[in-house]
Amino acid sequence: MTEKEPLIPKHGGYRNLKSFQIAQLVYDVTVRFCDRYIDRRSRTHDQMVQAARSGVQNIAEGSQASGTSKKTELKLTNVARASLEELRLDYEDFLRQRGLPRWEPNQPALVRFKARRCASAEDVREWVEEEKRLERQRHTDEQGRTQTGTDRKNSASLSVPVRESPCPSVFSSAVLVANAALSLLNLCCHLLDRQLAAQAHAFETEGGFTERLYRVRSSARKAGK
Repeated sequence: MTEKEPLIPKHGGYRNLKSFQIAQLVYDVTVRFCDRYIDRRSRTHDQMVQAARSGVQNIAEGSQASGTSKKTELKLTNVARASLEELRLDYEDFLRQRGLPRWEPNQPALVRFKARRCASAEDVREWVEEEKRLERQRHTDEQGRTQTGTDRKNSASLSVPVRESPCPSVFSSAVLVANAALSLLNLCCHLLDRQLAAQAHAFETEGGFTERLYRVRSSARKAGK
């Protein structure tokens, strides 16, 4: 016996979507980032926070609306994707305008970040502290090797200085967090692209609420004969 098609199928469940979970993490990270590094009186502060919030809210709203409107689900998911793209540009601009590095995917610190699979803003903060500790340790080791490789007699007489530390802004908390946020945004946008493709395919093959209503009513009429 064929299972009866429900008029309103299962919908919602957005909290289980990986795209929603990552978008929510991006939102939490962005709120902290903007409060710390962006002037609260600037439009950029509000725009970044609102773009991050829009990503989260529209994924949720689209998922909830899918029960009665696949068209609305598609539209809201696309709004979420567009909002996160805007936020990605804001993070890129933050780094570019300050002459700070935007890391490639294989940058060691970024590889370690992705391996951690952070689930909360606190997890991201712990990664930042660990990377700063590793950087201090690396610099200490380099200083030691430089001093060991220097002729001590000449060093004493000529006062050869130990190599200075790199500019702290190049490996600052702001650089770490901005690049981590970009990594999360890249993943979230990729997932939303796949989500949109799946939603579009479902709409093309199954139709929306109107088509489903027709099928259900037709089935009910046939069953009543």
